[in-house]
This record gives sequence, structure tokens and C-alpha cells, in this order.
Amino acid sequence: MNHAQIRAFHAVASQGSYTKAAQTLHVSQPTLSDHVKALEERYGVKLFKRQGRGVALTSLGHALLEITRRKFSLEAEAEQLLSMAKGMMSGKLRVAADGPYLVVPLLGAFCRRYPGINISMNFGNTERVLQDLLEMRADIAVLPDFNNDERMFALAYRTTKLVVIVNREHEWSRRRSIKLSELSEQRLVSREQGSVTRSQFEQALRQKRVTPASVLEIGSREGVREAVAAGLGIGVIAESELGNDDRLVPLDVKDAELNVTEYLTCLKEARPIPVVQAFFELFGNPQGPMLTEL
Repeated sequence: MNHAQIRAFHAVASQGSYTKAAQTLHVSQPTLSDHVKALEERYGVKLFKRQGRGVALTSLGHALLEITRRKFSLEAEAEQLLSMAKGMMSGKLRVAADGPYLVVPLLGAFCRRYPGINISMNFGNTERVLQDLLEMRADIAVLPDFNNDERMFALAYRTTKLVVIVNREHEWSRRRSIKLSELSEQRLVSREQGSVTRSQFEQALRQKRVTPASVLEIGSREGVREAVAAGLGIGVIAESELGNDDRLVPLDVKDAELNVTEYLTCLKEARPIPVVQAFFELFGNPQGPMLTEL
């Protein structure tokens, strides 16, 4: 089987686009297309179908992607094993997270232990981070409120509560807590669809039958903070993400339990890769932060 053709298929299948796949592999798009076409013609099959500006996998393509994921995961594991046999820990660790507040300190500790590892980070909402992990664009993901998935390995890292935030000029700035019913008269600054923070808070509002006066949707956690600081409404964030921003005042929600647990996750087939294994071993070490395996 032609390695270049399989590699081209895997890149297109993972990225969902010939253009993005060509950029990832640093080859021209016509070269990539030729490899995929040659693979399909060799076996007389159809692996992709056109969908808008991108491509979608056929049922056979989906089955082949599951195999190529394992293949390239094993290749990465073999490469790192041989590197370690020389007495060095090298390679690359790709991390996806829903925000920098938790993952950056973790990676700082990891870099101090393994300075030879190159690290890349991508940030997005929970839905995007999970997609990056499942499509093997990330080796490790930091996810809130992980749902059991047989394809994944996860360790519970930390639980934090959600708090309402207002700016210093708001009428509630001298208070310590509120009830959800009070939000019916306020504008809520909310994350985009796909955010666990948003979905958890909206569920709590529905349970109390509370509808905010209006909702301003912003596509990032940092955007929510800036909008609240500018007086555009009331926001909701994890308490651990408050930082030292003296423009904002946190308020507890008295009549709802709003807790989010962050998990460190990877695909099960990626767990034996030395650099991934080293990451989990570091943060599962009794001398460091304690983790609970699912």
C-alpha cells in the first residue's frame, strides 16, 4: 500500500478540506488530490463526496479513517520510543483547551520537566476542542464536564464553580450573591453555542423558569470579560478564570449548584505514546496534582 496515498487520505479526512490538508502536509493541493484519486482508482472505491466547500467521508471512508488513526498513532509511538532509547525525551505535544487559564500552568510544569518537547496549543469552545481531539489534530485535550466516551481516556483534574460577574459601576457591585430570578431584568453576556459554561447556566435558568431581558452572544471567554467590564451586561465564568481584573466583581448564585469539572483527556490509542504518557504520569504523580481516573 502506498504510504503517500494513505497519508494524503488521512490528512484530507481529518481536516475535511483538501486546502487545509495540503497546508498541513506542506504539499500542493493538486499533488494531494492526485494521491487521493490514485488510491480510489487503485481499489475502485469512493472515499469522499463533495459537501459545500469541503468534503465528507463515505461510509467506507469513515471505516478507513479509524484504521489510519491507529496507524499514524502507532508510528508516532514508535518514533518516540526510539528517541527515548537514545536517552532523550523529544517530540511534539499538541494540546487543545477551552481556555488558557488551566492549561498554561500545566504546560509550564511539563516544559520544565521535559524541555526537549515542542508544544503547540489551540483554544476553542468545548465542542471545537472535542472535535480536534477526535480528529487527531490534538494529542491531549482539556475539557469541562467530560461525558464518558469509549474512545477516550480521561482524568478529572479540578472542579470549580461558575459565578456571575458585573462591572464596578453596576448596581450589584457591592453585593456578594444573587438569585437567578434577578436575571430576568438584566442583559446576559453569553458565550457562543458549544460552550459548556453557557449550556450549564442556561439549564439552571430553565429549571428556575428565568428568561433574561436580552442576550448578547460573544465568541470567546475573553470577549465576555471585556463586554462585562464595558458595562454591556452581566456575564458568567468559572471562578478560577477571574484572575486579578479589578474591573469585575464576582457574585455567587445562591439558589443553584453551578460546578464544572475539568478533565485531561486523550484518545485511548494515543495513551501509550511516550510524550502523552509522560504528560499523564506527571499530573497523576502523588507529589503533584492528584487526578481521578475515569
